[in-house]
Amino acid sequence: MNDAEEDSIAMNTAAKVHGLDGTLVEADWPPLMPEEVRALLAEFEGLSGPVRILSASPRPFSAASVVRVGMEQVFIKRHLRCVRDAAGLNEEHAFLDHLHEQGAAVPRVLRTAAGESALVRGEWTYEVHSTPRGVDLYEDAISWTPFLTVAHARAAGAALARLHVAAQGYAAPARKAQPLVASFSIFASEDAEGALESYLEARPALAQDATTRCHCAQALELLEPFHHGLRPSLSAMPHLWTHNDLHASNLLWSDASDNAYAAAIIDFGLSDRTNAVHDLAQAIERNVVEWLVLTSDSAQDERVPVHYDHLAGLLDGYESVRSLSRAEAGALAPMLALCHAEFALTEADYFLSALHDPERARVATEDYLVGHARWYHSGRGKQLLKAISAWAERREVTTGR
Repeated sequence: MNDAEEDSIAMNTAAKVHGLDGTLVEADWPPLMPEEVRALLAEFEGLSGPVRILSASPRPFSAASVVRVGMEQVFIKRHLRCVRDAAGLNEEHAFLDHLHEQGAAVPRVLRTAAGESALVRGEWTYEVHSTPRGVDLYEDAISWTPFLTVAHARAAGAALARLHVAAQGYAAPARKAQPLVASFSIFASEDAEGALESYLEARPALAQDATTRCHCAQALELLEPFHHGLRPSLSAMPHLWTHNDLHASNLLWSDASDNAYAAAIIDFGLSDRTNAVHDLAQAIERNVVEWLVLTSDSAQDERVPVHYDHLAGLLDGYESVRSLSRAEAGALAPMLALCHAEFALTEADYFLSALHDPERARVATEDYLVGHARWYHSGRGKQLLKAISAWAERREVTTGR
């Protein structure tokens, strides 16, 4: 098969991506094209020749595809340079290198003959990864939708704990200020108001946006009780580089059965130096609460589904590999109410600085940042936090930890 014949199999250029409300919408970024991919891969040893684009990712923040070149299969992602420059990608790649060296089931970062893993070409930055073995069982699933089975939730918890074990000893500093990184700095500080101001000032698009500042003030007031509850445990949660986006579609699975195990963790774009409790809370937030019900109608506080069986499975799976300390377990409930804050803000930063779209930034700060914070004061939100606190108390009695 010649290049032209192979290229003709490329994916439809009108591929859709996940919108803020969970529907499929037009992509902001053009899809990867065969000629572009072939020129990029020619810089990698053993990856030159005809290409076949096998998929177009529905994730909205970049253009990404699984690509076959010869007998090899790789994953390519293209970012707008102001979202991910080479330095920003290299932070992520160094973490992945560490995890790979520790035997973690994660993608392997590929490098050119010149040793580059982040390739800047004009306004774009590219990265290329190996494709770990596994079934992309949740390929079309979005954040805030549940697992298919409790067994999958348990397997995801165990996979996250294994990742945390592998991350031990990686001592790189926190990532630089950039869009789409789920950091933990505001509520890691005793002075959340001052830390919030520092966070905004490091991101001019947010700092200069009056709507963002208004929503931040509302969120700070709503989240203050949870920060008060977390503060005594801050010193008992050591820094750890973490994934920060563990939902079902960021896992590859052993098979398509109800009892499949998590074979690999992918997509480390939001990774940063946070702590294990923050990462576990993010996993609960992503998979256990169906937030899209609230996004479609902010008056539906008491109708947001919460999957307590999946919560129990996720926690059981995690502790089957890595036991939380007493302080970590006690911090999980307030952390759950707080962990979404910097993710909402980093999304708003992306919409303002990269897309110049104040309406979608407003959704991130009003519906996500403020809306989620307000939900934890509702009856259903309080019930979830109470359930996690009760779990922490029960495990203390039965385990002494």
